[in-house]
Amino acid sequence: MTALEENTKIKTLTGAEIIVETLENLGVNSIFGYPGGVILGVYDELYKRNSITHYLVRHEQAAVHAAEGYARYSGKCGFALVTSGPGAANTVSALANAFADGYPVMLICGQVKNELLGKNSFGEINITDITKTCTKASFQVTSAQKLHETLIRAYNIAMSGKKGPVIVAVTKDVLTQTAEFSAKSVEIHADEYHETCDINNAPDLICRAKRPVILSGGGVVHSDARDELVKLVSLLNIPVVNTLMGTGTFPKDNKNYTGMVGLFGNPAANQIIRESDLIFAIGTRLNNRVMCCFKNNEFSDKLVCLNIDEKEVSNSVKPLLTLRGDAKKIIKEMTDELKKTARDLPDISDWNLRVSALKKLNPKYIKKSDKLHSFEVIEEINRFIRPLKPVITTEVGQHQIWAARILDIDNPHKFITSGGTGTMGFGLPACVGASVACGNGLAVCIAGDGSLQMNIQELATLAQYNLPVKIMVLNNGYLGMVRQLQEAAYGNRITQTEILNPDFVKLANSYGITAFRVDKKEDIKSVLEKVFSTNSPVLTDFIVEPDEIL
Repeated sequence: MTALEENTKIKTLTGAEIIVETLENLGVNSIFGYPGGVILGVYDELYKRNSITHYLVRHEQAAVHAAEGYARYSGKCGFALVTSGPGAANTVSALANAFADGYPVMLICGQVKNELLGKNSFGEINITDITKTCTKASFQVTSAQKLHETLIRAYNIAMSGKKGPVIVAVTKDVLTQTAEFSAKSVEIHADEYHETCDINNAPDLICRAKRPVILSGGGVVHSDARDELVKLVSLLNIPVVNTLMGTGTFPKDNKNYTGMVGLFGNPAANQIIRESDLIFAIGTRLNNRVMCCFKNNEFSDKLVCLNIDEKEVSNSVKPLLTLRGDAKKIIKEMTDELKKTARDLPDISDWNLRVSALKKLNPKYIKKSDKLHSFEVIEEINRFIRPLKPVITTEVGQHQIWAARILDIDNPHKFITSGGTGTMGFGLPACVGASVACGNGLAVCIAGDGSLQMNIQELATLAQYNLPVKIMVLNNGYLGMVRQLQEAAYGNRITQTEILNPDFVKLANSYGITAFRVDKKEDIKSVLEKVFSTNSPVLTDFIVEPDEIL
């Protein structure tokens, strides 16, 4: 019998076998999880087959964050496996993060036996209802006959249109039930979105504008459209700004790049949006972190929006023109259309001069004391890692914004941050997943001392699998972002934001991880040389100025 015949042969399998074989047929080679009694049947089958590498995290939230980090770097669907009850409930924040930022994750979790459903049984939580608002779809499987079909359907939903997380809860008895199985029983495909756009109108509007600007968002990352965007901008010679999630979608050293917009963006970028007469927004839903800076209807009557989901933008502002489709495809078609037609490209030399002048609005980073400052650390890290080109994740806080502003990102898939929900504790487990996705390769996690402690137990995961993740802790002894808001909006009444930290060096050492401490700028380079000289996890604790603000 040939391999193809064996793969398509109808056979009788248990539910646990169906799950693992379905994952194998989907090409899954890595999964992140934490076992428990209800889901042990699947773990036993993973053990017997040994075809998929399981990474044991130390908290279920971290399993989904790791799966998302894997998905963000690889472009594939990330997979997580947890048990029922609190095991499943612990994943909710991470599912919400993947949902907000639009990355495909499939969570397979256990559920109590069919006969115990709805009886407040031990370990029972109605996880499918809990997650309906933070997943693209949630399923509960109570029959092995429906298991394979449901898994394939969930996968297709996760990978179609605007991607996102799905959850499949499987009752315990389904894992031992048997059903006929064939990999060909359900066709595996990612559903196509329905493209609706007029390629002619958008170029016409751009070419008629006197002060156009392109706003690049996370959809450019999803679509791998960086090269296409660069070509369009080169043709039109118009300024480009980006959202936080659009970091890396346009080269920072390009003369047309002017910075990041939004609450913690660059003043110049925000002012360019205000003074523009046409905004071509690509792959951004313009959430409140952006729109709060534009309360005078600066987007009205001048927004051309390209998004895979037109409802995303209409929630914030009504566009002048909406293009619905894949950013890579539409940008290329627009560029080709502009090249082949007799359109007069805009002469916006005066606008570009104004944009150059506006760049002076961006403040220079100034030291407040003789202490080491966060921006100095990120600048030195940037210089050191530029030739190494590692994947970079961040936690959430001031360090995240310093990283987005300063780091030179040559590939947007290599800058992984939590944008839609700002989930503290995301960066470290996401770095685990990203490192796995690039073949247990080099990855850097930029972290704050507060955010790191949300999932600091994942140091154990790094140590167990000896992943070459380099953790850079900007340690200011505060929840810095929250403290900054207290200073600005609450009369400098600083409360509950000063934090008592562990000795991060000793803590890392207790897991068998090498660690260093730096409190002087002149020591950074020599320590980084040691950090990156080993193919193992390393933590560096940078003691920085506590009163530094963005």
